[in-house]
Order: sequence, then C-alpha cells, then structure tokens
Amino acid sequence: MKQNVQKKFAEYFLYFMMYSVIGWIYEVFLEVVVYRWGFSNRGVLFGPYCVIYGFGALILIFSLSSLQKKRICLGKIPVTPVLVFIGIVLITTVVELAATYIMEFTHGEWLWDYRRFAFNFEGRIALNPSIRFGIGGMVFLYGLQPLFKKLTAKMSDKTLYTVSLVLLILIIADLIYTFCL
Repeated sequence: MKQNVQKKFAEYFLYFMMYSVIGWIYEVFLEVVVYRWGFSNRGVLFGPYCVIYGFGALILIFSLSSLQKKRICLGKIPVTPVLVFIGIVLITTVVELAATYIMEFTHGEWLWDYRRFAFNFEGRIALNPSIRFGIGGMVFLYGLQPLFKKLTAKMSDKTLYTVSLVLLILIIADLIYTFCL
C-alpha cells in the first residue's frame, strides 16, 4: 500500500512539473511571439516553470477526471465535453484569482494585468483568458494527460522515483534560492 502511494505521488509530482514547464513555455511564447513584449521569466521562481499551471493541472485532474469519464447526453447529443469545458473555465478562473491574492501577499504584486480585457475583475481575472484556459484545459485533459499517463506507466519504478526526486530537489533548491537568499 505504501509503495503504491509513493508511486502515485511520484507520478502526480511528475505531472505537476511537466505542466509547470509547459505553462512557462506557453507564457513565454505569448510574451515573445504573440505580444512581442520581449522575454522575461514568467514564473515566480527562478527556473523555467510556472507552478500555477502545475497546481491548476492537478486540480483539474483530481476534480474533473470522474466527470470526463461519464457519458452525459441531452437526447442523443453528448454534453460531457461541454460540462468539462465549463468546469475547466470555472476552476482555472478561481485558481488564477486565488493566485493573484497569494502573489500579492508574498510579493506585493501579481504577474499579470487583465484590465485591457473586457469583463475583468480588478485586472486579476477576465473572460478572455478564462476561455483560453478552458480551451487549453481541454487540450490538456483530452490530449496531453493521456499521453503523460502512458509515459509514466512505461517508466520503471526506479526511473519514475529517480526523475521525480531529482525534480523535487531542483524545485526545493529553487524555492530556497528565490525566497530565502
């Protein structure tokens, strides 16, 4: 039982790190290629990861995977993906809002400003990014997560534990570097 819990923890930590890195790449891509603002580290830590994406991904996995597996229909029309999309939009919006308050408390500010978008709340959240997160969440839940699940399933336990441990040490060192030095 204990080994199964350790293995699940290692898998989910690996998912957390993968989605944190993907989130960082997405943010940098938007900043450099789409908005042409130039490069800056888009995470709160030193390394190339945005932990809000990692936490958001895990929250989506834990809260929506059972809904995702259900087959809910209106007549003959399947509506499960629509319900999953709505869930993603709501959850990511709440996570993003909470993150602004946490960053404001710990750093005195948060890393984005959505005042330029219609339907925003104090520049912290807005409809446009929430819909983009909904679309991205669908790609993640229906596309990437099944691939990552297969990837971790193919890893030996030793490889899974080693990779997870190395990444855990790396992020702990980054936390110490960022917040204590």
